[in-house]
Amino acid sequence: MAATSGNLFLGVALLLVASASAQLNETFYAKSCPGGVQAVANAVIAGVKADRRNAAGLLRLHFHDCFVRGCDASVLLKTVPGGPKAERDAAPNLSLQGFSIIDTAKAALEKQCPGVFSCSDILALAAANAVSFIGGPKWKVPLGRRDGSVSLASEAVSKLPGDGFTYQQLISNFAPVGLNENDMVALSGAHTIGLTHCGILTPRLYTSPPDPTLNSTFVTAQKAACPQTQTSKPLDLDFNSGKTFDVTYYKNILSHSAVLRSDSALISTSSGRSKVTTLAKNPKIFFSAFASAMEKMGRANVLTGTKGKIRTLCSKA
Repeated sequence: MAATSGNLFLGVALLLVASASAQLNETFYAKSCPGGVQAVANAVIAGVKADRRNAAGLLRLHFHDCFVRGCDASVLLKTVPGGPKAERDAAPNLSLQGFSIIDTAKAALEKQCPGVFSCSDILALAAANAVSFIGGPKWKVPLGRRDGSVSLASEAVSKLPGDGFTYQQLISNFAPVGLNENDMVALSGAHTIGLTHCGILTPRLYTSPPDPTLNSTFVTAQKAACPQTQTSKPLDLDFNSGKTFDVTYYKNILSHSAVLRSDSALISTSSGRSKVTTLAKNPKIFFSAFASAMEKMGRANVLTGTKGKIRTLCSKA
């Protein structure tokens, strides 16, 4: 009886989540803020033109937002003096970038239609605009999200995937956001334009012997690129084509040349290897799978209707 009640409760919760995301639509601001969607695109394109790395930064911002409390722009909130640390001050988020582009877009929107356009919708649009602008996949961005008021660093630490995760841990980590195994492998492909630092890789290079999941040619090349003492030196996650949104990332994994241990883990099971192989061979399938997963992620635990709020400043609740 208890199990039945539990299942019923879970079913009701899932229906509520589905109901909230169903309220999103692409024309949400057509009357309340015409031109608002284009204003976001203008700010994003200017930011990515100034620094192509901002595309990866904006994509990562949206991802890190949705994985903690859903897509409610809680990642943008600054820590309040005397209060608990906010998400953006959590260890996994200290390298996030793109905040200034979001602020620029929000400032333009507040002049055009004050108190109407949410920061969470700006984040969702910014990720899509940035990836599309550099030649990556395009996906639909339904709108109507509202902003949350709570942001806790402790939740970011516990809910974001870690570099040491196994394949099964990655699957389990993506599930609460409504993403399945296929989505997880596809969204990992965001690392094709990602950037980290040598300190992530050096522990795998300078052991005796080096990490056996890495091929010797890669180890030699990366030791030259990442001297043991230069842990803060920037490093492309896709070392062959880190500025291009393509399938080279998956090819690197198959050749045992992945920078992150969690990326190497994608081929640690037969299921994962099969999926990585398919995406490595088929750019169109990768783009389609990535776009589909991004649309799903963008609906994760959204606040709509009378829930949440519309922030005037994205960094302040």
